[in-house]
Amino acid sequence: QVQLVDSGGGLVQAGDSLRLSCSASGARYTMGWFRQAPGKDRELVAAITWDSRVKYYSDSVKGRFTISRNNANNTMYLQMNSLKPEETAVYYCSSQRKPMGEMSSGPRRAEFGYWGQGTQVTVSS
Repeated sequence: QVQLVDSGGGLVQAGDSLRLSCSASGARYTMGWFRQAPGKDRELVAAITWDSRVKYYSDSVKGRFTISRNNANNTMYLQMNSLKPEETAVYYCSSQRKPMGEMSSGPRRAEFGYWGQGTQVTVSS
């Protein structure tokens, strides 16, 4: 089982930036960032394969968010720029259940099985 600890959330103003971090207990897992706003489903924001070869972004964050990872210290990052108030949510890091897994072109929540505790991001207008 992979343990995930996500951090880096906070209160920012519209247009500001934040960087989220996710520390994993295991290496070489394909991972992703999800977010869940009150009353809404949890949605995939970005994902990255275990070797960083493939990255996925939802249409709503393309060009503003960047996902990356450092396998030397088992940490994944999400750089979020030009944040919008509607992006206020709890952000969760997640990983697949098996190491070195592939990722579909349109990753689904079912592909991920382990979750961090979540970190709150609040964007004020």
